[in-house]
Amino acid sequence: MTTKNWTAEDIPSQQGKTILITGANSGLGLEASRVLSSKGAQVIMAVRNLKSGNEAISLIKKENADAKLDLMQLDLSDFASIHQFSQEFHQRYSQLDVLINNAGVMFPAKRELTKQNFEVQFGTNHLGHFLLTGMLLDILKNTSNSRIAIQSSGQHKAKMGRPDIYFDDLNFNKGYNKYVAYTQSKLANLLFAYELNRQLKAGHMDITVVAAHPGYTKTNLVRHSGFLVQSVITNILAQSVEMGTLPILRAATDKSVIGGEYFGPTKMGEMRGYPELVRSSDKSHDRELAGKLWKVSEKLTQIIYNFK
Repeated sequence: MTTKNWTAEDIPSQQGKTILITGANSGLGLEASRVLSSKGAQVIMAVRNLKSGNEAISLIKKENADAKLDLMQLDLSDFASIHQFSQEFHQRYSQLDVLINNAGVMFPAKRELTKQNFEVQFGTNHLGHFLLTGMLLDILKNTSNSRIAIQSSGQHKAKMGRPDIYFDDLNFNKGYNKYVAYTQSKLANLLFAYELNRQLKAGHMDITVVAAHPGYTKTNLVRHSGFLVQSVITNILAQSVEMGTLPILRAATDKSVIGGEYFGPTKMGEMRGYPELVRSSDKSHDRELAGKLWKVSEKLTQIIYNFK
């Protein structure tokens, strides 16, 4: 007996839905914006660079002139930008059906810091999205059957990344390894997703949290990975952006999800293939670790989530 592969064709109509996608100007975010707008959704494309965001809109409009797209500026590496974005979003929208936390920084060429002096991968991939989600939680709560889809990575359990949350040196001041720092940020994404889902369910809130990872996908995130990875391994092993976007699309739209799930490809060690339910690391399900990360994240971002 064969199981039908899940594709974008399985996405039901998104007419009447408002969907916010971070990092929507390129790669997975752009593809998600294209697909979901083709299904009738009002898509808010949150981007750091408005010029590249407008170019992304032009690409989508060439294929679908009727696409409902709204471009908004958001720099997840700057808490001030997140606060400004939240203020503008609240002025424009009273409904948010799906929040897709997709934007990410991967393997920067050298150690970089956010505006608030956090290591850029942890500060952007985790803390930025933690703050954004908390600031939009009121609109999500007021939208029936809303959903949060969080993009992680198979890297969260890679041995070379020494997966852990380094509470004694979150910003790697004592010694920087971009692979370890990235792994920490992607593990943090999953700890956040599962803990957020638990707390929302405990508060009897009608919001579902689902996580996903794209496998090994050919996007511009690999540009700092070195010649061997970029030119040889990526060209041989990486799957297309269209395939790599399917897990987050399934997390965002599949009506059968119950929350706290994790979608990704299943072939070649979860590097390629159609999206299915996959198992994240045991550490990502560590409730004590998640609770500690939650408290630290609230302190660092200065936001307290309201689950009432």
